[in-house]
Formats: sequence, structure tokens, C-alpha cells
Amino acid sequence: MSSDAVLIERDESGLVTLTLNRPERLNALTFASYRALTDWFRSEAQNPKTRVVLLKGAGRAFCSGGDVHDIIGALRGAKMKRVLEFARMTGELVQNIRLLDRPVVAAIHGTCVGAGAVIALACDFRVMAAETSLGFIFTKVGLSGSDMGAAYLLPRMVGLARATEILMLGEPVPAAKCAEIGLANSVVPRERVFDEAKLLCAKLLAGPPLGLAMTKRMLNNEWSMDLSSAIESEAQAQALLMMGEDHGEYHRAFVEKRPPNFQGE
Repeated sequence: MSSDAVLIERDESGLVTLTLNRPERLNALTFASYRALTDWFRSEAQNPKTRVVLLKGAGRAFCSGGDVHDIIGALRGAKMKRVLEFARMTGELVQNIRLLDRPVVAAIHGTCVGAGAVIALACDFRVMAAETSLGFIFTKVGLSGSDMGAAYLLPRMVGLARATEILMLGEPVPAAKCAEIGLANSVVPRERVFDEAKLLCAKLLAGPPLGLAMTKRMLNNEWSMDLSSAIESEAQAQALLMMGEDHGEYHRAFVEKRPPNFQGE
């Protein structure tokens, strides 16, 4: 990660914390930070030491979307090919978050709108401050609500009717409502967001790395399967893991009356 706008911190447990770091601009994304995040999520799939990713923002915001001056203004009058390349890159970021077979937790303590909301949506878990909201505001700025995969991901999470309302009206969805409809995994006071997110990460880090990776892969893959195909795919996936060392470690730990020490093998 070469962009100063995105900070990376690793610890020995396998937790990687990514911090969007433009607090003076509410962590608005630039061409460079989009590219840095997109490339990082793709390349990190090859790093077995990474077990959980925590995504957060510096200052008062999680992410206020694409920078109005550095992106939106810069693309006004640009050639169609250039604009399409940019739009495809933003979607590539969301795809790479989904394809990273490690849990990704979003800690949303402040402003989260536009591209920021879709990035949060792409994560596996969302911990939200009670005082904040998710804003899929694309129609409010004269664009389509179907941006960066939002029209694909959101209906699968909250249902078509609610997704239609959220994406067409573009109105902020308060944290309490997010929890009610399944957009937020937990809602806590602002000052507790990062601590709550780290507690969630700790639970995930204590889990079996291969088991979590396979779970995310299957959640992604089974969206487009019929029931018979899904059941057969799950049977094959589970049979593989039943022969794995982590499952054996669980059995040994059970017999020895101790917590298992999963190694991802």
C-alpha cells in the first residue's frame, strides 16, 4: 500500500487494520486511494498471514465517497472511455473485497455515504455508531443508484423492496434501521465503535481460518446456485474441511477440555 491516504497496520494475530486517512476531507476517496485499496485487496488474497481485515476511517468520518473536486470535478468533460475505466475500477474494489476469502469488518463511527456506503456494504460485518447512518446518495447527485455493485449486493441483504426504496430515494438509513433490516451487525455509541469492532475481530481471529475462508467463498458462490447444486457444493466443501487439521485440533481440544488452537490447516 503506497498511498498515504490509506494507512495499514498489522499485528501478530493476523489482524490487518486499514485506515482511510484524509480526515480533513472526511476520508473522501481519490483516484490514487481507490487504486491503492483495489490493488491491496487483490494482492492480499495471496498473503496467508492475514486472517481478518478491519476497515475504518480517521477523524470524524468513515468515508464520504468520491472526492467532489479530485474525482467528480476532474471527470467532468472527460472522454467516455476514461469515465468508464474509473467506474469499472470502483466496482473492482468492491469485487476484490468480496473475493478476499478472509472476514472484513467495517467500523463505521461517522459519515458513510456514496462509495463509502457501498464499500461498507461489501464488507462482511458492519459495526455502526448509533449516531450515524448509511447514505446511498447516488440519485441525489443525479446518478444511478446502481453503482459499484450496490444493486447486486443490497437486495440480497435487505430484500428487493427495501433495496429499491434505499437506492431510488437516496435517503440516509439511520443506524437503528440498518440493524433492523440487516445492514448493521451491531449498533453502539460512537465512542465504543472501534472497541466493539476489535472484539468482533478477536472472535473471528479465534475461529478456524480455513473454515471462515470456505464460509465466505460459499456465501459468494451459492447466490447463483439452485438448491441441489448448493447442497452438493456444501457437501464437497465440508468433506474437505472434515479431513483438515483444524477439525482434528477441535477434536483433540474437546477431549483434552481446552480451547482449540486453529492454524488454518
